[in-house]
Parts: sequence; C-alpha cells; structure tokens
Amino acid sequence: MTSLHATPAGLATDAHLPEGSGPFPAVLIRTPYDRVRHLAEARGWARRGFAAVVQDVRGRFASPGEWHPYENEAADGAVTARWIRRQPWSDGRYVAVGASYAAHCALVLALEAPGEAAVRPDAVIAAVPALGAAETAREPSGVERLLARAGWWAAHGDRHDSDEGALEQALAADPGLLTHLPLTGLPKRLGRILPSWAGLWRQRERGRLVSRAADADVPLLVVGGHHDHFTEDTLALWRAWGGPSARLLLGPWGHGLLTMPGSDAGPAHRMVLGELYARWAHRALAGDLTPGRHGAQALGDADLWLPAGTEGEPRTQRVRLLHGSRFTADPDRPVRSDDLTVPTGGVPDRCLLVTPPLLRPLDAVGPVRIRLRATSDTPSADWAARLVALTPEGIAEQLAVGVLRREEPAASELTLGLGRLTRRLRAGTRLRLEIAGHHFPAHARNPHTGDDPITADRLLASRREVDPTSVTLTLHVLPFRPTSTDPAKEILR
Repeated sequence: MTSLHATPAGLATDAHLPEGSGPFPAVLIRTPYDRVRHLAEARGWARRGFAAVVQDVRGRFASPGEWHPYENEAADGAVTARWIRRQPWSDGRYVAVGASYAAHCALVLALEAPGEAAVRPDAVIAAVPALGAAETAREPSGVERLLARAGWWAAHGDRHDSDEGALEQALAADPGLLTHLPLTGLPKRLGRILPSWAGLWRQRERGRLVSRAADADVPLLVVGGHHDHFTEDTLALWRAWGGPSARLLLGPWGHGLLTMPGSDAGPAHRMVLGELYARWAHRALAGDLTPGRHGAQALGDADLWLPAGTEGEPRTQRVRLLHGSRFTADPDRPVRSDDLTVPTGGVPDRCLLVTPPLLRPLDAVGPVRIRLRATSDTPSADWAARLVALTPEGIAEQLAVGVLRREEPAASELTLGLGRLTRRLRAGTRLRLEIAGHHFPAHARNPHTGDDPITADRLLASRREVDPTSVTLTLHVLPFRPTSTDPAKEILR
C-alpha cells in the first residue's frame, strides 16, 4: 500500500493506494474529526482495491481556513473530486463515504456540488447522516436538542482541533451549566469563545437535502441505528432517494453504530461493516445492484433481521391513569431526560399512565403515536411524551420519546409522534407512558413566557391538565411471527 499527501483545495489530504499499478476506483472521506483517525479505515479500503482519499475539512486539524459547519462542504468537496479524477492512479470513479458530519459531506457532493456533473460521486455511503444544521439542532416540531448540540459545540465548535470530553468535564465541575439563562450565554459559562453557537439556533431550514434526494442519480447505502438521534432523517433519506438503487441498514445501535450497541442487540446484530461497505461499493460501481429500495432492519431483543420497510398493523394499547391528570410543568424543576425514576410525593410533575402486562410477546415494528386532549395555562407549552418498558424483573428501559411545541393555551387535541420502534416486547412487560412539559437536558426548557427558549432569561411554571380518558397509545404490531432475513443479501442484492 502506498500513501500520498496532497492539498487539493488547499486542504490536508492523504491518499492510500492499493498494491499494483492501477488505475483504481476511489473512496473520498471528508471529515472534521481528524483524517489521521481514519488510517485503519483507509487501509481497509486499500486492501479491498480502492484508493482511499481522506481529507480534513476547511478549518479543522491540518487544514487551514475558518471552520464554518455545513457551509463549505459542497464547494470544497467538488474541488477535491476533480483532483481525484485527474490523478494517474484514478480510473475516474469514486464513492463518497462518511458517518455523521462526514455523511453530510458525502451527500452534498451527490446533491448540491456546484459545477459540472463530473464532480458528483458514482455512489454514496452515508452512515448516521447529520443532514444539516437545522436537522441536528431541532426536532421537526422546532424543539431544541440542547444536550447533543451543546456537547458537539463544546467538543468541536469554533476550533481547529477537538476535545471530545469537554462538556462532560464541564458538567462535572458545574452541574448546573445547562440551566444557564439565556442559553446564548452558555459559551461564556463554559469558558469557551463560540461565536457560531448563537447562529446555530437561527437555522430553521429543515429538509433541504431530503427534498433534493428525489433528483439523485447514483446508488445510495444509508446506515443508521434505532437508538441514534438521526434515525428519522436516515429513513427519510432512504425513502426519498431517486437514484437507481437505495439500500438501508438499520441496526439496534446508537450514533456510534457497532461501537454503541443497545441493550436489545444480539449476536446476529454484530456485523463487519467495512467488508459490507466494500462489497456494496464494488457492486454499485459495476451497476450490479437490483433497482429499487431494499435493505434490512434489526428486530431488537429478538436477534433477527427484517426486510427494510416491514411495518406492523396499528394497534391501540389500553392505558390507565396512575396519577397526575393535573400537574405542574416547572422549568426550575423539569422532568429529566437522563432519569427514569418517577417521584411519588409532592405536586405531580407529569401525567403517568400504564398498560396492563402483555399477555404474549409483541413485535412492535413501526411508528409510535399518542393522542390526547390537554390544556396549559401559559402562552407557549411543550408536550413531552416518553414510553418506558417495565420488564417483569422490574427494570425500566426507555423505548421512545416525542416532543411537541404548541403556542395556544386553550384546550386542544394533541398528536405526538414518538419515532419508531423495531422491538420485541416480552410477555409480562408493562408500558409506562409519561406526559410532561419538559425533557431536559436532552431538550431545552420551554420558559412558558412565549419567548424563544434560547434567548429567554426568565421562567414560568405551567399548569397542565390531561383528560386521561382521551389518551390513546398506538403501536404498529406484526400480526405474524417473523423469520430472519440475511442483511448482507438484502444490501447486496
């Protein structure tokens, strides 16, 4: 294997070439997380016959310039793509590859790169795709994803290098850090200069890349995890992709994929993703993939795989009220996203409902939704719903969460989507449904004043009332006992 160092677009770039005289197809990985960390990955691609090109994006690590997340990737990627195709070791074909922010870099080359068609990749592999600033910062309802964005900005924002543990260390020293008001002042309390932090929250244009995906003209392999915060974006991209083929692999994993298995992951869910990526890339470049959308999704706690797109039939689960049909959503004492214990005394801070124990195993595959009638007495209110599994052994495990923002205090009908489940629930399991006004620190606290939660500097308590007879919990349940498919065959078909 040969390693070359270059600076297309003035950016630090390494090219790792396979043995032999070539020419070779290439893979391009553009990353803000230090190209040196991709050395093993690049060598793996080279062993499988690809010239692996790894580049630090503008303003990060060894690349000069100013770091402006999501702003320069299409233009800088286009320059690099042209450079690859001019090299004597290139056969003219390349695959854009990336995970998280690097997946964004890969996707904009296929969907937004300026100039001639020659800059576009011949195929795209996008893992846990961070589609854009607005998608990463907010839920579709507009509610702010505070903890994830604060962690990312503390680690990577407005600096050339990274400090992965910056927020964790800051919270250990200052546990009240994320309660700071206004949230625009958070960098000062953190002890960092982060001029781009306030601008992040002005980004509200969601769905740009997904809307352009319909015009894609190359194959896509998109990989995600059921426990990743970008699961819905991953699915939306796969469904919208207009290229000749689209493949989806969705496992019981978090944002780190196989390095972050969920508690529902089994032996069948352990895969060698690098080998699968390379085999798919070879078939994509050769035009050997069956047209259309295919793939596989893991069924958690069942140790098997289902074809992508499998979905159960809607089934309403009976719930009964435990307590809290009237509760107070107090932003000074918010319901916490990192604590599944439920207070038993004092003024209720949430409405708590529960299902009877399941009489038999239930395979929940598809979206989770609740409907209810509820009121608040403040000009703005967030409604957070959390679904928790209570196992026969007494263990509580979070299954799904949804957050909705409403701006009218009058009585209203509410529908909350809680994302998707692909999970086998054991007989004897009860489902606990919590309806609250906050889900902090995962999401910013609604101050209940009508002010922007990012710039607000005062908080009000909000009195809530839920009509427990109106609450319906709908899961999508498979009407049959499924058999397992082979995820590799589904991806490579």
